[in-house]
This record gives sequence, C-alpha cells and structure tokens, in this order.
Amino acid sequence: MNTSLPIGIFDSGVGGLTVYRALHEHLPNERFVYLGDTARVPYGTKSLATVERYAVENARFLAAHGIKMLVVACNTASALALPAIRSALQIDVVVVIGPGARAAVAKRKQAGGLRTQIGVIATESTVQSGAYTAAIRKADPDALVIERACPLFVQLAEEGWADNEVTRTIAETYLADLRSKVDTLVLGCTHYPILRDVIQRTVGEDVNLIDSGEATALEVKSLLKERGLARLSPPTGALERQLCDDLDHFYVTDAAERFARVAERFLGAKPSRLEAVEVWGEDRLKS
Repeated sequence: MNTSLPIGIFDSGVGGLTVYRALHEHLPNERFVYLGDTARVPYGTKSLATVERYAVENARFLAAHGIKMLVVACNTASALALPAIRSALQIDVVVVIGPGARAAVAKRKQAGGLRTQIGVIATESTVQSGAYTAAIRKADPDALVIERACPLFVQLAEEGWADNEVTRTIAETYLADLRSKVDTLVLGCTHYPILRDVIQRTVGEDVNLIDSGEATALEVKSLLKERGLARLSPPTGALERQLCDDLDHFYVTDAAERFARVAERFLGAKPSRLEAVEVWGEDRLKS
C-alpha cells in the first residue's frame, strides 16, 4: 500500500477532533482525512442497528477517498459497530476503546493501584454497552471497574465552557463520589479531554486521567510501523505541519460553520479545507 495515503478518522461530530490532535502530534509526517457526521449526531442515543449503519456508511465514505488506515474516534461507534466496520473494509481499523483500556491498566500498575477500581466516564450508550469494562478486564482479568455516564459534558465542551461555575457544579454532581473509589479514570468520550482540568480537580490530583485519544494515537503509531505504512518524511512542501492546514481534509454532513467554530475552540485553528457532504446515499438505497 502507498505509504503517502492519508489516515481516515471519523466521529459522530466534533469530539473526534481531540483524537485528530493527538494523531497529528504523534505522527507529524502523516496526512489525515476527517469526517464528522454532524447531521446525525448524537450517536449515544441511537440503537445498535442505527449506529452500525451510520458507522459503516462513514467508513466506506472515507475508504472511497483512499486511506491506508481508519481510526474510529467515536466511542459509541467503537463500542457497538466495530465488527460491522471491519467486515466492510479491507484495511486496518483502530478504535479508541481498546487503547484507552490498555493504557488505564498499564498506568494503574505503574502507579501501584492504591484503590480498588478503575473508573470510566462516557456517554450513556457507551456505558450501557459495557465495552470499556470488557476491554479493561481483557487487559487485567482481576480489575474492578466502575463506569459513569456524564452526558452533559458533551454540550459543555462544545460550548467552550471548559471552566465555569456551571461546569464545576455538573462535574461535582457526576464525579464527587469517585474521589474515594478510583485511582485511574478513563476519559471515555472524545469531548471530555476539553474538560480535563475541571475533571481532574473534581476527582483529585492523585487520580490518573487517561485520554483514550492519546492512547489511540500511540497505538496507531506503533501499528503503522509494524505494517510498514508509516510515512518517513513530511508531505511535499510541508516544512512544519500545522493543525488543520491544507494538507488535511475535513468533511461534515451538516453545520459546517458551527464545526469550524468548535474546531477553533478545540484546536486553536479552523480547518483550511472543510467541505459539507452526504455519506449515506448509496448504502441507504441498498438497505
């Protein structure tokens, strides 16, 4: 496979931009194609069949644009639709749940595991799926896990309310009781790293926070090397890659202007190449 092909990333909306940022940081020579399914967000309230259909349509859209690897940045799609996505593509697919779970187990062992449980905060559907608990116990069969849905964190992150009284109050309501229960906490939604500081203060500075997007980027870097797919030099004309520069292409299924504004909040820059598209036409006709 051509190593100069980009890496595809999809999310139900804008949260996956935190995964894009981590990938960009750890893989500065790579190009990326990002799809935010902003017309059909949120996935967290949808049925299994619907999430599978959306995820496969997104994956096929990106594959049709020529990618060497797919990263599923959406935790809900990762939890519910991975087998369907892998059966639809002929390339490696990496999701955020496994890397986040393995990073949590590794960090906890490194820190000595002072308390009894690993915590996971995520959307309601991700928590209900039990996917993080299963992945953590696969990495450590003896691990005890407590999962907590924090649905309002998504809206707070997108509004840019990373640290105000409302956010602090909601964080306290969701997380205060975890202070005495966990020593490691997985941020199991791609929006949550935007609220990292307030989450850290709420659960306590001695609790290790695990960014599943950061863990995913490190595993993608390792997999690219293992497969011989890593790009060894920057793209032509790119002396120093910048977030959202014109070498990376961003697609959304609706609300492009809002996506650009939120991207600027999350990343400090608006996408240079942003295009509104439909991804569901052909597959919807088949269904």
